[in-house]
Amino acid sequence: MRDQIIRVKRYEKVPVILVGNKVDLESEREVSSNEGRALAEEWGCPFMETSAKSKTMVDELFAEI
Repeated sequence: MRDQIIRVKRYEKVPVILVGNKVDLESEREVSSNEGRALAEEWGCPFMETSAKSKTMVDELFAEI
């Protein structure tokens, strides 16, 4: 997925938001917030962390889209 996004963003203005989900499961995290932010910076896009279960940042994500 990463390679496809990078390839498309080279040639087209495609809106991208990098989203980390299930932020409510902190003990099962596989990617740190810092890693997510760094990757979003590399891709030149916003980074948000959400949880559908606790409704954390879900409305804000859709507003951003």
